[in-house]
Amino acid sequence: MIFISIIIAIVAAEAVIKQVREQNGVSGEKKPFLKGKLYLTKYHNYGAFLNLGQKRPEFVKGLSAGLCLICTIVFVFSMGTKGKTLLKTGLSILLGGAYSNTYDRLVRGYVVDYFGFQVKNEKLGNIVFNISDFCIMIGAFISVLRM
Repeated sequence: MIFISIIIAIVAAEAVIKQVREQNGVSGEKKPFLKGKLYLTKYHNYGAFLNLGQKRPEFVKGLSAGLCLICTIVFVFSMGTKGKTLLKTGLSILLGGAYSNTYDRLVRGYVVDYFGFQVKNEKLGNIVFNISDFCIMIGAFISVLRM
């Protein structure tokens, strides 16, 4: 099934990238790439987006696992219907990212983030992401469009 393959591909790619960053990255060091538009780094996010909830990691873990469960249930039910390819694709992308970050939270105790954008605004330039973050956002957007 193509939709399951999308989830597996995202989770597997992120597992490899995050492991490489854990082994080779220096926390806080910014290495520019793509002509200086992006930078590689290593950052351990103990909360959710922008470190929200970092003082309540158990709550963030539970919320992350709960939201994954809800999205998984919606995904499973959507698989039993004909059509709805856009919804299934969006949920697949969303779940790939969500499973990867939730795995990090539950197993590592933090999410590995590893790249940011080189921008003039210092606050925006210090936000660090991983590919899973974008998968969650893009997948949610596609899913909402279809719903």
